[in-house]
Amino acid sequence: MINRRHILATTLLLAAALAAPARAEDKPAEIRIGTQKGGFFPAVRQRQTLESAFKPLGIEVRWIDFQFGPPLLEAINVGSVDFGFVGDTPPIFAQAGGARIRYVAAVKSEGNNQAIIVPKDSPIKSLADLKGKRVAFGKGSSAHNLLVAALEKAGLSWADITPAPLAPADATAAFAKGSVDAWSIWDPYLALAELKENARVLVFDKDVHKPNAYYIANTDFVEKYPALVAKLNTSFAAEGVWAEAHHEEVAKAQSEATGVDIEAVRRFVNRSSYRVVPLDAEVVKSQQAVADRFAKLGLIPKPVDVSNIVWTWTPGS
Repeated sequence: MINRRHILATTLLLAAALAAPARAEDKPAEIRIGTQKGGFFPAVRQRQTLESAFKPLGIEVRWIDFQFGPPLLEAINVGSVDFGFVGDTPPIFAQAGGARIRYVAAVKSEGNNQAIIVPKDSPIKSLADLKGKRVAFGKGSSAHNLLVAALEKAGLSWADITPAPLAPADATAAFAKGSVDAWSIWDPYLALAELKENARVLVFDKDVHKPNAYYIANTDFVEKYPALVAKLNTSFAAEGVWAEAHHEEVAKAQSEATGVDIEAVRRFVNRSSYRVVPLDAEVVKSQQAVADRFAKLGLIPKPVDVSNIVWTWTPGS
């Protein structure tokens, strides 16, 4: 039988629960950050900047490396990674597949870090010469977008080439053996091919379209910890400013961490942009053009609206 005493006790317990401070579970014990081979991340890790920013909050930082963007985004989708950095195409494929991801920041590229290359003595002299040729690229990667955009510019269709979807390590071997006629690829693999294989650049990204790169976070992580996402963005933005002024330190850290030849890394770093910015209307429009390109060709299962998964970051807020 419920009496007034029971009601009073229940009311007091409810009031106490509502007034109680947030539990430790309301913040993660660690933040898992996905990176790829390259970029300025080895220098950031070496400098312990992220660790210093989050340690006072009782949060550890764990770095997880991936060979390229699609598997990184799949890890973010399933919740085994919270936050990561990828090129322009992986988020398009991920969104079309229903992945739980959000764009949270961007890096506006100068278009010098990705290219379609051919062997030095190749008869291929222009994009039109790719017709009938076997071209390697990472499926769902930013190099996939470059290849599609380049063919479009040359008036060629996807059916005009023999696509060779290969992960970077496999494409490196195929290019060296002559198993492919051309290769759409990003740094540091691009720089290594230039220096080690005397590869010749047919076109850079900037010759075909305006590329960008993105920081992506898991949807649940963004919704649960928006202040932490903003802090991550702010930390990487500060590191980007530092990296712009310290190319040699960035190159040395990356070479030491990856074992990639320092000369190739210097070439990569000196033509890179590291400044982290919010996704403005120009960036969203550019990314929507990428999505529309793939939808038109039927390379993604359905059209997507990029703006639907953009999280608004206001620096300084």
